[in-house]
Amino acid sequence: MGINGEDSVRVDALDSDPHPVYDNFLTPTKRVITVAPMPPEKSAYALARYSRSPDSIRDSIAWVRSHDSQKFLESFYFQYGHASIADLGHTVICFEGISELAATEIEAEPLWDGQAKSSRYQDFSRAGFIHPPELEGAGLEAYRAAGEALLAAYGEVNRVALDLLAERLPRPEEMKPEAYRRNLAARAFDVARYLLFWGVPTNVGQVASIRTVEKQIRRFKASEYAEVRQLGEELAQACAAEPDCQWDPQAVSEPLAPTLARHAEPDEHALRSRSDLKRWAEQNLPSVAGAPAPRVDLVKPVDTAADIAATLLYPVTTRPFRELYELARGWSSAQRAEVFDVALGSRTRRDEILAGFRGGLYAYDFVIDIGAYRDLQRHRRCQKFRQAYCGNLGFDTPALVTEAGAAGVFTTAMDQAFRAMHRLPAPGAHYLLPFGARSRFLFKMDFAEAEYISRLRSGVKGHFSYREIAWEMKCRMEQLEPELGRLIEATPPWVEDPLRR
Repeated sequence: MGINGEDSVRVDALDSDPHPVYDNFLTPTKRVITVAPMPPEKSAYALARYSRSPDSIRDSIAWVRSHDSQKFLESFYFQYGHASIADLGHTVICFEGISELAATEIEAEPLWDGQAKSSRYQDFSRAGFIHPPELEGAGLEAYRAAGEALLAAYGEVNRVALDLLAERLPRPEEMKPEAYRRNLAARAFDVARYLLFWGVPTNVGQVASIRTVEKQIRRFKASEYAEVRQLGEELAQACAAEPDCQWDPQAVSEPLAPTLARHAEPDEHALRSRSDLKRWAEQNLPSVAGAPAPRVDLVKPVDTAADIAATLLYPVTTRPFRELYELARGWSSAQRAEVFDVALGSRTRRDEILAGFRGGLYAYDFVIDIGAYRDLQRHRRCQKFRQAYCGNLGFDTPALVTEAGAAGVFTTAMDQAFRAMHRLPAPGAHYLLPFGARSRFLFKMDFAEAEYISRLRSGVKGHFSYREIAWEMKCRMEQLEPELGRLIEATPPWVEDPLRR
């Protein structure tokens, strides 16, 4: 093979040496070169230049040291729209003292890696709770009273659940006492967590590209929640400043991602399209059919246009996806086109097409507790949509609560929270929604992801709530696609090993 008339490689086909000697300047002797972490915008500049020149990465990094990365990103990323450049610089960012509600908004990214504070391994009874900026005066007092009642019930349910588990599950001789206590505590927290609510505080750590962080900032700034909008401003400020934590305190520091911070404006398109679609739905959709929906429903859309129209309308209604899809299938192409035009009417050159236009072969429509959603929404290889939190779909009660004699404490705290929530103005009222409250969520995916979620989340180590949902996902797939459903090796929820985690 030759480049510019030169032989690039001298290799004998029968040579046993797996590392041939190269004589072209494009291919140095060492083929794997590691690079230490760099400031995200410097990393993006270096790797972008690396792809556009014949130089070694060493030369590209040396170039970046003496040239302005901000000027490069201004031109190529923001002016010319070479968006993939921003995927080459990554950040480590942590959010502390935020609400569980805000945490789920942070994690709602398809290209995201991170961890949040676990409700299985930490006691939230003394954690207090976040006060929504939207609430004040008497409303804030009502919120506090309901929140305190939920945390008090959480502590009581955790105590009696732990006592009952210890009675039912004596320690095996081969298990160390400390491991035994940790396992029982985790299972008791699984039961008590139904009484936690969106307002309890948590921490989230994430590793994300500066392209994803820019999308986060734009999305946060357009949120219906004041806390999330504030986080958008704080995240932009943090990107414009030097990192708060340094591995080497003596190292020279510089702003994290200052160019990104200057350009991350609110996502007005997402905000306006949601408002426009909601108004269209109110004016054009017939009255709700009112048929009860199963906890897990599976639809395989065959009409792509109807599928997209139904998905666009799903988050702005309270209707099951199946109902919306069947409605859209019965419309004319002109009616569906009207939905598309309403959704895209506010789109600008910088806006990606809405997630509602994405999808998968299968659509799982869930009516599940938000604690389970909190765990399942971290799966990245699917498109996820949620309807507005309303508190009108009731709540789930773990069997162990009743068996431990704590049903009265549990139900009283839940009822008080729902009554208070319905008296408070939205969206601040949403912070009182307990993890046990049901809400509606749509997950669209291919078969591989359905198999993965069903197999992983049905395992005996998991929380019993999403274990049941994962098993139902498999069952629905078996009904719809028998040839494929049989391939899912999910664990039935009645198979238990409570001392494993």
